[in-house]
Parts: sequence; C-alpha cells; structure tokens
Amino acid sequence: MRRKGPGRDENGLTPEDRRIWTRVSSSVAPPRVRKAARVTPGAETPTEIAVSPQAPARLSPKPASTKPTPRLVPPPSPHKSPAPSPRPKPPPEDLEPRRKQRLSRERDPIEARIDLHGFGRFEAEDQLRGFLTSCQARGMRAVLVITGQGRMGGGVIRQAFGEWMQAPALRGVVSGFTAAHRRHGGNGAFYVTLKRRV
Repeated sequence: MRRKGPGRDENGLTPEDRRIWTRVSSSVAPPRVRKAARVTPGAETPTEIAVSPQAPARLSPKPASTKPTPRLVPPPSPHKSPAPSPRPKPPPEDLEPRRKQRLSRERDPIEARIDLHGFGRFEAEDQLRGFLTSCQARGMRAVLVITGQGRMGGGVIRQAFGEWMQAPALRGVVSGFTAAHRRHGGNGAFYVTLKRRV
C-alpha cells in the first residue's frame, strides 16, 4: 500500500498522476458483455460464423439453383427426301415390220429357240421365263418361241403367251414380240426380241 505523502491523495497519486489516469481511463471502452444464447431442448445449437476483415460477411450460403438441368438433344437430322421410286418399265411392243422381215429372212440371226410343246400351262410359263432370262444374260437379241397352235387354233400356251410377255417379271427382259413367219412356225411360234442387259 502506497504511503500518503504531501500533495498525494489516498491512493498515493499526485494531481498530475490523476490527470493522466483520467485521460487514459476515459479513452478505454468497457468490455461488452455477451449474453449467452438461449438453447431449447431438441433445437440445433447456433454456429458462430467467422468473419474475415477483408471479405464482406455472408450470413447464409447461396441456395443451389433449382432450375432443371437442360437435356442434351441431338440436332435434328436434315430432312431426307424419299428416294424416287423407279419408273415402271413399259410393256413389250409389237415388232416393227422391218425388224420382223429381217428376222423372217434371217438377216438378223435367231440366236436360240425353245419348243413348249408337251408342257402344262404353269410349267411352260416357268420354262419360258428361265429361257428368256438366260438368253438375255448371254447377250442374245432375238429368239424364237414355239408354242404350237393347239386343236382348232385354241392352244392354251399360245393364248397365254401374250399375257406372259406383258407380265412385270419380263418387262426388263423383253422389248417386243410378234407372230413368226410360216417358215418358222407361223401362228404357232413367236419372234421375241430382248433388251440389252444393264
């Protein structure tokens, strides 16, 4: 304990010491008393957020975006126009009279022949189709088909011959046909010309 001397108060301070003490004590702020956080049972304890002096305080994290993630959709393929359908092949035509004359005189060669006597209607059709397709594949241009006239000129194969020639299956093979000259069978036979194979 300081002794009380002349010119000193009960704390042993001179008037000069008192002025300095008053000046220092007035510049010091009393400490803030923080109240304890009220905690209720079952509630989460509040967490204290550290604040950096350089960065502004963020009180709560930024909520995540609730926008749906866009789906990547492949670009639409350019519109493709449907391929043009092949033009239907024209049916065979009657031979020109000059071509028929050249065949009848054999100035244009008859390169193969087939005789359909003795075949039924459906078997004769199959034989004829295979014969004409084979001749075209071998590069032939004119053949002779013997159908026969049948009794009283009403042969089944001869009557069906024109229908077979017009069928779509032979439109890419046969270019024309006509009844043959008498020396080659007359009304019981036909000259058939073939298209070039593409």
